[in-house]
Amino acid sequence: MLVKIYPENPNQKEINTVVDCLRNGGVIIYPTDTVYAIGCDIMNSKAVARVAAIKSTKVEKANFSFIFYDLSHISDYTKPFGTSIYKLMKKALPGPFTFILEANNNIPKLFQSKKKTIGIRIPNNNIIREVVKELGNPIISTSVYDEDEIIEYTTDPELIYEKHNHHVDLVIDGGYGDNEASTVVDCTSGEPEVIREGKGNIEDYL
Repeated sequence: MLVKIYPENPNQKEINTVVDCLRNGGVIIYPTDTVYAIGCDIMNSKAVARVAAIKSTKVEKANFSFIFYDLSHISDYTKPFGTSIYKLMKKALPGPFTFILEANNNIPKLFQSKKKTIGIRIPNNNIIREVVKELGNPIISTSVYDEDEIIEYTTDPELIYEKHNHHVDLVIDGGYGDNEASTVVDCTSGEPEVIREGKGNIEDYL
């Protein structure tokens, strides 16, 4: 299914269609403020396993990020972290960053692994944030890669749908995506360290 949603003013009916799909164990492709991503409800272990299979990896080895609506539920999944990191995230989010924090005991239960860290994303994209808000818990995020090395990330939702609709249950057409991934900032030491340069410039918020 291809569902058109306008990012400026997402229609609640379409948002509900996406959320129903996720609640029923569906896997979706959706826009962020960087590239299109594949995801599912983090609470559905079968759906999580499907996402891992699409990415040709195992759940316990996958580096999935979690997409949140805002910062208010992050402590449900992370160990306590410093005020300076919180202030940095508050300034930089929503935005094109993935913040790596230490995971608490809720993460291993979800992933059946000894996962010690979690990637936090709050994209500056109304569509997926409204989906997460309506769902009531985070969704997994992993980028849609393209085999074409020149365009590492596919940007056209209709082409994404043609290519991936047999893998997933629903593709959101939120307009053209970007082809630059998020900047990954490791905060596990208490000091922010950029481990992948991407669309966001963390220096602007330090």
